[in-house]
Amino acid sequence: MRLALAGEVQPVVRYPDRMNRIVINADLGQHTISRHLYGHFAEHLGRCIYGGIWVGEDSPIPNTRGIRNDVVEALRALGIPNLRWPGGCFADEYHWMDGIGPKGSRPTMVNTHWGGVTENNHFGSHEFLDLCEQLGCEPYICGNLGSGTVQEMQQWVEYLTFDGRSPMADLRRENGRDEPWRVKYWGVGNENWGCGGSMRPEYYADEYRRFKTYLRNFGSEPLYRVACGATANGRDAARWTEVLMERCRQEDRFAMDGLALHYYTFGSERRSPATGFGEAAWYDILSSALQMDEHLREHLAIMDRHDPEGHVDMVVDEWGSWYAVEPGTNPGFLYQQNSLRDALLAALTFDIFNRHCHRIGMANIAQTINVLQAMILTEEGGDRMVLTPSYHAFEMYRVHHDATLLPLHLESATHALGDVSLPAVSATASRDAEGRVHLTLTNTDPGRDQEVSCSLRGMSASGVAGRLLSADSLDAHNTFDDPERVRPVAFDGASLQQDTLTVHLPARSVVALALS
Repeated sequence: MRLALAGEVQPVVRYPDRMNRIVINADLGQHTISRHLYGHFAEHLGRCIYGGIWVGEDSPIPNTRGIRNDVVEALRALGIPNLRWPGGCFADEYHWMDGIGPKGSRPTMVNTHWGGVTENNHFGSHEFLDLCEQLGCEPYICGNLGSGTVQEMQQWVEYLTFDGRSPMADLRRENGRDEPWRVKYWGVGNENWGCGGSMRPEYYADEYRRFKTYLRNFGSEPLYRVACGATANGRDAARWTEVLMERCRQEDRFAMDGLALHYYTFGSERRSPATGFGEAAWYDILSSALQMDEHLREHLAIMDRHDPEGHVDMVVDEWGSWYAVEPGTNPGFLYQQNSLRDALLAALTFDIFNRHCHRIGMANIAQTINVLQAMILTEEGGDRMVLTPSYHAFEMYRVHHDATLLPLHLESATHALGDVSLPAVSATASRDAEGRVHLTLTNTDPGRDQEVSCSLRGMSASGVAGRLLSADSLDAHNTFDDPERVRPVAFDGASLQQDTLTVHLPARSVVALALS
């Protein structure tokens, strides 16, 4: 099925009078690009948990205590910093005590949001935190405010994090875990304006304050509490942010550490196909992805007005592309393919997050495996897995984790199809802890290479090495039979002459450069 949009037959218009110029101010970096901007999200949705992460101890697929070894190995290579769980909409119908104790004694539940399937609760708190320990990442747990109780969420914190003697800590020990876990990040409900309870912002703000009061610090490290925020895709989203920032202040302090924001890239035609599209859909989706910057600025302006000192972080804990499900799959499982276009979507979004790293504390791609803009696809009924183009974008941007953002000035050429125009080039520059400077570049032009002239101010470099992610078609993607069609390769299109870096940037590509 081919996507048909207005302007499909119109030629691409390019504006060659605008050159691509970058000035990197290597001596002006102040802010750190937190690794947590590259976080992930794993919901009980479709085959993300069951069949993606969890196969069970008796599975012929190699696993450690039921968790797939190949999946863990692949995600560790990304340096995954945090993992959000158990939802999503699922979080506000999940009761954590159903997921502890002997697996044979755990009650089943119906996943009413996502396909109406019955789950056996074999993947619960212990299994999730085992996964996080195997990954070497921080857990981010989203608690049930919608259908749960204050007591239930308080006891979950106590069960997981308390080192002393108490009913919940003793129950944890009975279930095989003596030492408490370190769980810093807690979400208090999810999308409570919709699937999490259809609440008004004023009502949710009062509920949040009540829940927050009882989310006490049982461990040595203070909890980082994230309030449910708006979805930028919805109407009057700014009002939710306004009310939360106004009502969740207690005297001279805020009752929250982070305020969530969700944004999905649907494009102008929701549920368009993930592959088999033309140039119009390329422009439509990438221009929609770039709107993330506008949405962030709108909500951050409200937060800055109420909190000019920046005590409350923005937490974009759901973002990514959302297309039609693959033909023949359960529509409630949100299983979609992932193409080169999604890798560019991710890179453009990373650049936006990096520019706002002084105010964004965390972000989470939706989702990690087999759902929406996934990093990994696993074979249903088989043992194969494949890394997606988005996975490779995450891996290439790992160089920016906890690095110092280097301010840059970018002048980009533009290109357009019909009414939709795109900047040709997007970029991020950073300096890592060892002093190396990294530059990532994206060329959004679907059919034309771009020349980029980059002035290096406040630094000297004598060498450059790079990698390239591109493909021969707009919708190129990896399959179980052709798993390496889209993957990074060595890049030799960059050269240094004194303080000028010149890059020949191939069409539809992401490039990562290291300067030495």
